[in-house]
Amino acid sequence: MCGINGFISLKQESVVQLRSDMMMMNDMIIHRGPDDDGVFVNDQDFSLAMGMRRLSIIDLGSGKQPIYSENENIVIVFNGEIYNYRQLRDDLISKGATFKTKSDTEVILKLYEIEGTSGFKKLDGMFAFSIYDKTKSKVFIARDFFGEKPLYYTEKEGEFIWASELKSILKKIKTVPSIDKSGLNLFFKLTYIPAPYTIYEGIYKLEANHFLTYDLNAKSYEIEIIEEPTAPERQDISFEDARSRVKELVQETVESRSVSDVPIGTFLSGGVDSSVVSLCLSKMSTSKINTFSIGFEKKSFDESDKSRTVAKLINSEHHEFILNEKDLEQNVDEVLLNFDEPFSDSSSLPSYLVANKTSEKVKVALTGDGGDEVFGGYNKYYMGKINQKYTSVIPKGVHKYLSKSIDFMMSTKNDRRGKRFKMRRLLRAIDYSDNYYWDIISLGFASNTLSKYLLPEYLDTSIFDYYKNKTSVSSPKNLTEYRMIDKQMSLEGDMLVKVDRTSMLSSLECRAPFLNKKLWKYTDSLPEQFLMKGWDKKHILKAAFADEFPKGFLDKSKAGFGVPIGDWLRSSLSNELESFIDKQFLKSQNIFNIDATHQLVKEHLMGKDNTFMVWTFFCFQKWYIKNYS
Repeated sequence: MCGINGFISLKQESVVQLRSDMMMMNDMIIHRGPDDDGVFVNDQDFSLAMGMRRLSIIDLGSGKQPIYSENENIVIVFNGEIYNYRQLRDDLISKGATFKTKSDTEVILKLYEIEGTSGFKKLDGMFAFSIYDKTKSKVFIARDFFGEKPLYYTEKEGEFIWASELKSILKKIKTVPSIDKSGLNLFFKLTYIPAPYTIYEGIYKLEANHFLTYDLNAKSYEIEIIEEPTAPERQDISFEDARSRVKELVQETVESRSVSDVPIGTFLSGGVDSSVVSLCLSKMSTSKINTFSIGFEKKSFDESDKSRTVAKLINSEHHEFILNEKDLEQNVDEVLLNFDEPFSDSSSLPSYLVANKTSEKVKVALTGDGGDEVFGGYNKYYMGKINQKYTSVIPKGVHKYLSKSIDFMMSTKNDRRGKRFKMRRLLRAIDYSDNYYWDIISLGFASNTLSKYLLPEYLDTSIFDYYKNKTSVSSPKNLTEYRMIDKQMSLEGDMLVKVDRTSMLSSLECRAPFLNKKLWKYTDSLPEQFLMKGWDKKHILKAAFADEFPKGFLDKSKAGFGVPIGDWLRSSLSNELESFIDKQFLKSQNIFNIDATHQLVKEHLMGKDNTFMVWTFFCFQKWYIKNYS
């Protein structure tokens, strides 16, 4: 696990300058790999540099990077883990390959040597890597199936640059680019920016399951998909057989994600996903496993009793960290600004703290991330079903009247995501057109409200068109299509970004067993009612492991990593928030409608719950001031 950097310069640069620039980029991501670093440079015919920072997890002794082919014509730097590398290694040896190390990095290199870029689809893991092939005068840059590991790139002023984090690119180009209109609209709607966009003009994210080829002779690049998606073919299978197979696959994928030469533990929140992962790991371990959870002094946010129940059941060495609001508040700047672009998923704050505490005990932690996408566990999937039923029964005119009355009755000053919040969110997302799911996933500003706050020259009302075309789903109507959109957007752009940045900030590697191509494709082939039976989310996963837990335990509701940001914005963060709506400052930005934005924030400060819109605005302003003030 580490971070990678690289650049190609069309102007001739000395080895000393190339190495200096690469070390500068590596220094920006030292938190991703404090154990070691490595650099490759080439100053013949063209200038090329590749570098990495390493967090040593596998093959501690001989896994140093970069790694070269035997004739040194091919070189690789790699960030991530390949979970099936031992099987691939055996297969490659049978085809005549020889190895100098026991690392998964060298397996990728040998796989490329023998099979070329078509071999990339055989990789089961989380990764971003770059390979320079001198014989072809090409650089290949690839990103994993789900997008667990990040990869940014840009082409500016005669240079092509790529990196695991934006901060390395910004350090190399020195001048902060202008704000990208597409990235801006995506952020304010979604609260994050999915690939291929970023907040900066001319800087992009390589999309998950894609690789980029830079031709050094043509001085141009092209992007291709690694593994072509196929429409799921529904299996004719009984629920009992599918339940049994799901249990086997989950156990298999947890085992594959537990390969490590350093201590390993699990995040245990007490929810279905983390409880199942922790149980599976404990069953295959010869000694007690380490489990980690956080609780909150504020009881309305604390759910640590659930994790204690599981820890006792599996007899783990349980580490529980009880946090108060001050613990969270004092890390706001460090966490938010480490994302390098606006990001307002508030659960990033407790995610960082549990990662930080966990890193004191282990270097690797398994998580339950991806379980909701793989098994159909989100409340928004309910909302999609409800929208279809509601709009088929309630006339549009009647809905307008009802929604105003119910919205007023359900208003609250509390930013807790309770029943009232969920009811208001559902009502506001009701849409009689084909856009309802796109509004449901817009956790910041819904499409019909953003135009009130952004100036017309910054507004983009067609921003979701790219993803509609990419997924071939413009009007999602079923669970399969909802999950496809989430895999493309929220998983890659929100969940995995949050986990990667908050864990890497603490030099901790997080692995998500549910993010396994084989498991995803299997659940995709099952009848939808196996995943969501009526209103029972993750039905087959819970059924698969029901006999391992106390009766009814897996059916208990769980709120997730809630934090009282609405309260903070009215208290400890209020002065900073008010400075962000200073009318002269807003005028100088020339991005927002001054009066509407001012009113939105003031209403929240006076008690109206505008938490998620105001928090999204707050996070943007913090990023803006760091970069442009």
